[in-house]
Amino acid sequence: MRSTMMEVPLTLPLILERVERLFADVAVTSRRPDGGLERSSWGQVVRRVRQLADALRRAGLRRGERVATLMWNHARHLEVYFGAPAAGGVVHTLNPRLHADELAYIATHADDRFLVVDEGLLPVLEGFRHRAPFARIFVVRWQAGGALPDWAEDYEALVAEGAEDAPFAELDEREAAGMCYTSGTTGHPKGVVYSHRAYVLHALMTSLPDSIGYTMRDVVMPVVPMFHVNAWGMPHAAALNGARLVLPGPRLDALSLLELMVEEGVTLAAGVPTVWLGVLQALDEAPGRFRLAPGLRLVIGGSAVPEAMIRGFDRHGITVVHAWGMTEMTPIGSVFAPRPEFDRLDQETRYAWRASQGLPAALVQMRLVDDDGRELPWDGVRFGELQVRGPCVTAAYHARPDAAEAFTDDGWFRTGDVATLSPEGYLRIVDRVKDLVKSGGEWISSVELENALMAHPAVAEAAVVAIPHPKWDERPLACVVRRPGAAVRADELRAHLAARFPKWWLPDDFVFLEEIPRTSTGKFLKRALRERFRHHYGAG
Repeated sequence: MRSTMMEVPLTLPLILERVERLFADVAVTSRRPDGGLERSSWGQVVRRVRQLADALRRAGLRRGERVATLMWNHARHLEVYFGAPAAGGVVHTLNPRLHADELAYIATHADDRFLVVDEGLLPVLEGFRHRAPFARIFVVRWQAGGALPDWAEDYEALVAEGAEDAPFAELDEREAAGMCYTSGTTGHPKGVVYSHRAYVLHALMTSLPDSIGYTMRDVVMPVVPMFHVNAWGMPHAAALNGARLVLPGPRLDALSLLELMVEEGVTLAAGVPTVWLGVLQALDEAPGRFRLAPGLRLVIGGSAVPEAMIRGFDRHGITVVHAWGMTEMTPIGSVFAPRPEFDRLDQETRYAWRASQGLPAALVQMRLVDDDGRELPWDGVRFGELQVRGPCVTAAYHARPDAAEAFTDDGWFRTGDVATLSPEGYLRIVDRVKDLVKSGGEWISSVELENALMAHPAVAEAAVVAIPHPKWDERPLACVVRRPGAAVRADELRAHLAARFPKWWLPDDFVFLEEIPRTSTGKFLKRALRERFRHHYGAG
């Protein structure tokens, strides 16, 4: 027997038409790069999305062609986010924090045809423009006056060429809608192409109550950049649910974020731990100064959230929602939500659980595999390589047949993470495969040591890396940034760790740094630390 259900394509225009019909008057606020606040609504945004989509088609954009963006989080970027896919094109976000050589490689490998760029980022563009395939470049201008370069066109003039009531293109849900590249910590970055179907399903998945749980009552602020893996799906989910949207622009310092969150009544925000670390310090330094919305939730991911950070935000009545994901997963793969039986646990045990990466997101399947390819039981003890599959997980990299080893013969994606899964289904990322320390044939988790170090009151940040050792193959080295005004010695930190870990896990040495190098998305750049200290233990 065949189903008689309608087959309605799951495409972004389905979300746009919903928010236009039901939530046209709901506010969309963005901080412009010049510092001013721009207030709009979902109805106005969708009208401009229709104009832009129509204008792009008139400008010659063909189905499946890439429209790149080099922009911060603001309303014009939001228009291209939806407008390029609604025109049948593919929005491809470029990260302005990358080196010009990487940007040139990514734009060329993606074969980007059009580019929309913030006026303030033109110096970044100049570093690679001559090595990129852009046929037309449109500049978003925030200040009146001033001539554009002869190779550039005005973005507002492009939008004006389209009709506000233009219909959206008839699209297949499996057509490409967006594109992001991995951070490229080893080798060239790899491109992931997202379908309309994946975007819509991801928005639905993350809207569930035991996931991120977007609602029409929320005021959503993606601090995570829109060029970082779809801003974790927040623009799509906010539109689907008719939530207010606040876009913070390029100013992501703690004071700017807190002031904007207070002014706009933000109830749900998302970003990497390094961003929220500064926010937590500002809250601790000025208790009661910032009147944040009751029940504020912070989605934190990108790297493991230290238990100390969860406790810290609890002091201020702010709930941390710990999430994990990857570029290859659109990106959310798991979100922490407490099972009902957790209510009976003591507070210390609950904190330990909350520091896990949570339960697999709806429609995401997970398994652990040992070095011999055997699937491991979910016992919360044995750890293996984490593999995933699902309708929002990529099945291949764009034009990279050399990267086929990332996928198993039976269709699972190899994440490169080492993890455990508890009998209840809770994921705990132990480490990246490349970041594990193999000492005397035994594995040591750098992540667990880092989280324990950052629980020390004198430690602001800590990164643990594997350093070659003449006897043990590798030994852990702890790179520590002290809190301002704090004094702590290596022997104190070693004693702090000794209470939680076996002796052979303890770092052989501690080095104190002014700062820890980071990737363009705010993660610790351990590769740089390994290179800098590769001879620290007299080997390598």
